[in-house]
Amino acid sequence: MVKRSRILAFFLIIICLAGVTGSTTNNIINDIKLGLDLQGGFEVLYEVEPAKEGQKITRETLVHTTDALNRRVNVLGVSEPNIQIEGNDRIRVQLAGVEDQNQAREILGTQATLTFRDVNDNVMLDGADLVEGAAKMSFSPDSNQPVVLVQLKDKKKFKEVTEKILSMAPNNQLAIWMDFEEGVDSYKEASTNGNQKLLSAPNVNQVFNQTDVSIEGSFTKEEAENLANLLNAGALPVKLNEVYSTSVGAQFGEQAMDKTVTAGMIGIAIIFLFMIFYYRFPGVIATITLSIYIYLILLVFSLMNGVLTLPGIAALILGVGMAVDANILTYERLKEEIKLGRSLRSAFKAGNKQSFVAILDANITTLLAGAVLFYFGTSSVKGFATMLILSIVMSFLTAVYGSRLLLGLWINSKFLNKKPGWFGVKKSEIHDLAENLTAYDLKTPFDFFDFVQNRKKFYGVSIVLLLAGAIVLGIFKLNLGIDFSSGTRIEFNAGKPLTAEEVKSELASAGIETDDIVLSGADQEIGVARYKGVMTNEEIAQLKDHFSDQYGSEPNVSTVSPTVGKELAKNALFALAIAAVGIIIYVSLRFEFSMGLSAVLGLVHDAFFIIAFFSLTRFEVDITFIAAVLTIVGYSINDTIVTFDRIRENMRAKKRLRTEEDIAEVVNTGLRQTLTRSINTVLTVIVAVVALLIFGSESIRGFSLALLVGLIAGTYSSIFISAQLWYDLKVKELKKKGPIVTVKEKKKWSDEPQV
Repeated sequence: MVKRSRILAFFLIIICLAGVTGSTTNNIINDIKLGLDLQGGFEVLYEVEPAKEGQKITRETLVHTTDALNRRVNVLGVSEPNIQIEGNDRIRVQLAGVEDQNQAREILGTQATLTFRDVNDNVMLDGADLVEGAAKMSFSPDSNQPVVLVQLKDKKKFKEVTEKILSMAPNNQLAIWMDFEEGVDSYKEASTNGNQKLLSAPNVNQVFNQTDVSIEGSFTKEEAENLANLLNAGALPVKLNEVYSTSVGAQFGEQAMDKTVTAGMIGIAIIFLFMIFYYRFPGVIATITLSIYIYLILLVFSLMNGVLTLPGIAALILGVGMAVDANILTYERLKEEIKLGRSLRSAFKAGNKQSFVAILDANITTLLAGAVLFYFGTSSVKGFATMLILSIVMSFLTAVYGSRLLLGLWINSKFLNKKPGWFGVKKSEIHDLAENLTAYDLKTPFDFFDFVQNRKKFYGVSIVLLLAGAIVLGIFKLNLGIDFSSGTRIEFNAGKPLTAEEVKSELASAGIETDDIVLSGADQEIGVARYKGVMTNEEIAQLKDHFSDQYGSEPNVSTVSPTVGKELAKNALFALAIAAVGIIIYVSLRFEFSMGLSAVLGLVHDAFFIIAFFSLTRFEVDITFIAAVLTIVGYSINDTIVTFDRIRENMRAKKRLRTEEDIAEVVNTGLRQTLTRSINTVLTVIVAVVALLIFGSESIRGFSLALLVGLIAGTYSSIFISAQLWYDLKVKELKKKGPIVTVKEKKKWSDEPQV
């Protein structure tokens, strides 16, 4: 008898979920902070240096500096700036949505130490003599030119200073300096050759007994306002040396977001259609839970006050493809149990139980890669890692618990009894329960293929490709981006087709000489140039003004100092090494050392394949490339672990491995049983990546390509390399120790979750 109450409960849950998501999604999306690569803005990494000889940079000094920078940012009117201390001597500032990037850079980087000096550069007054927050822009009553008015704390002291300056006639000038550097700046030189740090040097023709002082210079209204704001924000207690910066024009950010969101919608829609077509009714449940999964990620990300970046959106889209994996694992197991002749309810329970541990292990290993990325990553890579970790956790909750809850309501209602077609199973494929078969005995569409016997062919293909890759890498090296090689990267959208010569000429007119130019975009309207030197703040400001006048939009400009470039390269290698070690330890503990070693050898194969491909194609290798490699490491080990989990299960079914044929049998059977799942999973992820590659932003084109190549290599290694390497290791163990007993089961970490 059909229990209609279960079906009614299902629809009530769906209606409630639809109501909640429909009424809150827009607010959640509007509350999410966008990174500078999605709305324009700039990011700068400062190295903190002592302002005075003998000064020590302590944690307290860094905190005071961030406070001063925050006050300056408030002047700019930027909402929710991100200012963080990094290490012992660095501060990273991210200002998304700032309208005038040149002004922002100038206000942030100026130390703002105001001093009043005589012509011999002796300090008469300094910032400590000013009333805090009293500076303001005004206009001179005589010339109507912009001036800055400041107030002194002690008019008696000012009287004494003016008396002393007056007595020095004819050298009775009171020089007003901004950020005077001892041993570098001087009044005599500045009065002859000019120096922007010398704000003004009025003659003192009388003694002043007052607190109001007017600083008059050749200021524009904006310059006078900036100076007043700087003085009110206070001088920085240290010097800031810019070692890394990147800026994105608002137009670039908006286009990047529109393209990537469109790519995501296309990719996700295709994934949903595939799941429904292949898995029938469970596929419908999967689309519901995947929609909930996307909603929950956005909700939690908003509550975390996270900053959504372009790679972060890519991680969300990629996460949808990877989230499908847990559903596919469960549904493939469910189909197997139905084929064995079990009742639908028993098949559902057994399928859930058998897939749970594989899902858990696969997700934990991917989390390892995400955690390493988060620890070693910077800015947008850290945002990618945050979204990846969040995606893994949410996909586990929605796929393991959400899907099972919703599908369980239908199965427990008994409405689907005697309807195997709703699960993609033909009646002719169902065995009689009395045959007492196990999943090990079921036939698969791939029984004709011997994965073990042909392993040397696979090894040969890989060896040839890897050797070719090593030769290519040795000859061409990697086309390292400025993240690793240091220098300046300039990207601009001309809004019309470009030629390399035109870009070179335009850059030359802006003072940049380089032959390293690449054109991209559908109509070759985007020009990208790399320049070996690290541009100064003034040079970047001039470049932005030049291209704004020429093309109507600001270019993206990134600079990396040699020191930071070396650190990023070192951290990238550390990240890859730590991820590999962590995975081999985890897999060894959960399975056995030989499986862990085989899995990591497969990962090295995948990573090297991606590196060789990028060397051959000359695509630029930047910091997001490392994010792509580590993502593939996580995905590839996910796939390999599912296969090893099935091989371990088959070993237990055999109880004892006496011959090489026994080992070959458990490997072949495991690969055949999981091959459908591997193909379906990689197809869904590839759909998401191809959508990013075709429809996504140019900014993550290299990232998407690395993912695509890595997915293909990772799937190949988990099907044709890792399990076969384990076979060879196991055969050596058999020859050395004799028959291998497999009935001793390791204690599982968790039991099957109850629906």
